Amino acid sequence: MASPGRIDGIDALRGAALLWMAAFHFGFDLHQFGYWQQDYYRDPFWTTQRTVILSLFLFCAGAGQAFAQANGRGWPRFWRRWAQIAGCAVLVTAGSWLMFPRSAIYFGVLHGMAVMLVVARLTVGWGRWLWPAGLAALLAVPLARAGLSGSAWEAAFNSPGLAWLGLVTVLPVTEDYVPLLPWLGVLWWGMAAGQWLAPRASARQALPLPGPLQALTRLGRWSLRFYMVHQPVLIGLLWLAGWWRG
Repeated sequence: MASPGRIDGIDALRGAALLWMAAFHFGFDLHQFGYWQQDYYRDPFWTTQRTVILSLFLFCAGAGQAFAQANGRGWPRFWRRWAQIAGCAVLVTAGSWLMFPRSAIYFGVLHGMAVMLVVARLTVGWGRWLWPAGLAALLAVPLARAGLSGSAWEAAFNSPGLAWLGLVTVLPVTEDYVPLLPWLGVLWWGMAAGQWLAPRASARQALPLPGPLQALTRLGRWSLRFYMVHQPVLIGLLWLAGWWRG
């Protein structure tokens, strides 16, 4: 049974995305350790997976904001969760700088979510207008790239100071890049879907999911902890494997 104010299906979807992410990162780590040669930066097989995984996370985050609003959760609880995400984003930047000093993460998924969640909270009252707003966010990037290319503003939007907006014509050199646009559009769509589902969800909350999906639901409720722990564990295991092989 879902916890008060939660939907098991959303948590299960987030849990599935976590497992997919862990498998994706394990392959990436194998590549980094020289065990498996893959082009994770340009091969569509890998870049498409990253896009889908990230979209699932942001869609679920948006839906979660809709359910939080529907259940009357106030700003104090929001800011407590936001502080956890922002603090973890700082840790990710520090850790990535140690591992990848030339391509450290300065605006990755947690940094992007910290900004997007504030925007989502401020726009939660938009209702059905979230659907066209999300589409506009998705279209803003290709339109901006077409307009900025070769203009006097191009260098400014490509600089680290404005790259977080997403209106870049050249992708920055960083291990993870999740700018405000176009990804805010996915989160807005998740929030719009959650607002549509919230008044229809009470009857479904009492219906238990099948056993395997219940495990995904539990995992989905610990998403931030899993996100922060899984890579150090995977990297540590691969390091031990390399040390063991001599």
